[in-house]
Amino acid sequence: MAVNICVPQWGMGITEGRIVKWLKAEGESITEGEPLVEIETAKAVQELESPASGTLTRILVKEQTVVPVREVIGEIE
Repeated sequence: MAVNICVPQWGMGITEGRIVKWLKAEGESITEGEPLVEIETAKAVQELESPASGTLTRILVKEQTVVPVREVIGEIE
């Protein structure tokens, strides 16, 4: 079953984030809690940790793209 990776809302008033850098590539294994992607908001660049263990099967949003909060940016199987 696929687990969606979504842009979190790290604070009130934060409505979007820019994907700065993916720390894993499609096909790589990842452990829950491991840093997965760097996202820049109005306040700072933060690392989003993996919500599950498995394999990063799909990156849906490329680096340097701005997306709204709660947007699905990737999938883990």
